[in-house]
Amino acid sequence: MAVKRTTATDENFILLVNDLDKELAVTDGEDHAFYDQFNKLDAIKHAVVIFENDRPVSCGALKYYSNETAEVKRMYTSPDNRGKGNAGKVLAELEAWAKELGYKRCVLETGINQPEAIRLYFKSGYQRIPNYGQYAGVEKSYCFGKSLGNVADSKKKNH
Repeated sequence: MAVKRTTATDENFILLVNDLDKELAVTDGEDHAFYDQFNKLDAIKHAVVIFENDRPVSCGALKYYSNETAEVKRMYTSPDNRGKGNAGKVLAELEAWAKELGYKRCVLETGINQPEAIRLYFKSGYQRIPNYGQYAGVEKSYCFGKSLGNVADSKKKNH
C-alpha cells in the first residue's frame, strides 16, 4: 500500500472521483444535481490517493473553508477495496495534512444515504454539527466537525 499526496489534477484521483460520482448519482437519486454542484474539483488543491499493487483504490481531498477550517471532500473507496481500512487511512492523512497547513478544524458533509461514511466519521472522532453553508436546512445532509488539536505554527494556506 502506498499513500500519495497530490492535487485534484492527478489522473488517479480523477479516475476515483469519476467512480464516486457514478455511485452518488445512484444513491442520491433526484438530489444528485444539487449535491454535485458543490463537488467540483477546481477549488481543491490537496488530494490523497491510496494505491494497492500500483492501483488507485481510495481517495479524499481538502478544500479551503475558512482560515481555521478545512473541508473534507471527495472521500471514496472502490467497492472491491472496502472494509480494509483504506478510507480511515485517507481521512487520517487528510487530517495530518490539514494540521500541517495550519488548519485547526475539519468539517465535512455526507448524506443520509451513505451509512458507511457516517460510521467512519463517528469512528474517526467526528461529531455531528449543524448543517453549514449550502447544506443548511438540507434534511438529507449530515454535517460533521472535528478539532485537529493545537496547531503550533499556523502556515499560510494555498487556497
